[in-house]
Amino acid sequence: MDTTIRRAQQADLPAIAALFDLYRQFYDQAPDPVGAQAFIQQRFANGESVLLVAQAAQGGLAGFCQLYPSFCSVEAMPIYVLYDLFVVPAARRSGAGRRLLQAAHAQAVADGKSRMDLTTARTNHAAQRLYASLGWTRDDVFLAYSLRTGTADVAPAGG
Repeated sequence: MDTTIRRAQQADLPAIAALFDLYRQFYDQAPDPVGAQAFIQQRFANGESVLLVAQAAQGGLAGFCQLYPSFCSVEAMPIYVLYDLFVVPAARRSGAGRRLLQAAHAQAVADGKSRMDLTTARTNHAAQRLYASLGWTRDDVFLAYSLRTGTADVAPAGG
């Protein structure tokens, strides 16, 4: 499948939101097309993320990735957190994911980021192989922790 990687445009948001909803379902979340649309629209409208898309030759989107600007306090440098990467099943093993990651790297360099960080499920072995093949190194030193604040009950993803 031939794809072109490019920065997302306003007109892409409905298609990205549909992919984002599938991405969330991949991580065991209930389908929520309205919430997915609102979340993607807010990030785009507020300039809170960088969205890259894999445009299939047939015209539809084969995948997307989303980069969130952040900082590394230890390095005292800006970074990107690559939080979302999704390729539709029909386009997997076509190189679309690899090309999205390469475009994300180029974007990080262009934007002066010192590095990109990402996390993935321990069971997502295909993604882990892809990351390693592109030079990403697995962090075996630090552990990741998470604490729920309870705000998810107050402010849904779409609101």
